[in-house]
Amino acid sequence: MIALGSDHGGFLLKRHILNYLEQRGIPVKDFGCYNEESVDYPVYASEVARSVAAGVCELGILCCGTGLGVCITANKIKGVRAVTCSESYSAAMSRRHNNANVLCLGGRVIGPSLAEDIVDTWLNTEFEGGRHARRVDMITALEERPHPAK
Repeated sequence: MIALGSDHGGFLLKRHILNYLEQRGIPVKDFGCYNEESVDYPVYASEVARSVAAGVCELGILCCGTGLGVCITANKIKGVRAVTCSESYSAAMSRRHNNANVLCLGGRVIGPSLAEDIVDTWLNTEFEGGRHARRVDMITALEERPHPAK
């Protein structure tokens, strides 16, 4: 299952992606928002990220105006590796080398057709493992270590 969420700036793109995924028979859980009224993106980004981190949903897709605010928020949740992508190459590499589990898109940056291509690429690219697994493990280890005092 794919977790979906957005703020008002990403609502229209999220709705498009929701319909796109449902038409392909991909199960989706929509965490909101549900219209274009102004909302605080950390509320929705954290819900999607927590669902992915907890294993309730396999992957997550977040949309806001740029994809940046929801990405920053999602990456605060332990176990999440969120990326903002505006083209398909980065989407593929984020899965292949970084095992990204949350994709962030900008509703004011990319159009629906490009979003479909990015989503398809991201969902259909597998993690390569190998030397990349070692690096992802190093990233994960950072979540366990307290920041040293200055």
